[in-house]
Amino acid sequence: MITMDEIVREGHPSLRTKADEVPTPPSDEEKQLLKDMLDFLKNSQDEEIAAKYKLRPGVGLAAPQLGINKRMIAVHFEDLKGKQYSNGLFNPKIVSHSVEKAYLPSGEGCLSVDRNVEGYVPRYARITIKATDIEGNELKMRLRDYAAIVFQHEIDHLNGVMFYDYINKDNPFQVEENAKSIE
Repeated sequence: MITMDEIVREGHPSLRTKADEVPTPPSDEEKQLLKDMLDFLKNSQDEEIAAKYKLRPGVGLAAPQLGINKRMIAVHFEDLKGKQYSNGLFNPKIVSHSVEKAYLPSGEGCLSVDRNVEGYVPRYARITIKATDIEGNELKMRLRDYAAIVFQHEIDHLNGVMFYDYINKDNPFQVEENAKSIE
């Protein structure tokens, strides 16, 4: 079981390294790791389990956050309209995106960042991604608003990008032109 002890924090080199593609088909070990990552997210959102193992709640986790330089992400959350997302993905990539931007008014957080970072994180309001799921199926997903933001945050980890890299240093709460707030 993955716990907070396995999650690397700011300053760890894997958080600033571009992760390697996972060969297809993925190995049994890679599939198991992705399942373990998904289980961590589910456990982190279960109040009893989270309290017992001192887990911070998370909606997404990328392999580089475990110090593993592979293009793998897991997400587990419900969007603001009640749609459930629970995916383990190999080699996800954004293949198209909107011009329109979106941001969370409360800002973003990260399991690898143990501090509160204030500011708006402008991201694409809509994205289309392609990836391979745990069973080896090729997927194409169209995501918008909160779901698009979560997936972009995790895919950024695969490219060595942290969420606060997007925050305007001079004016953290500046709303970019053509950006909407996702409540």
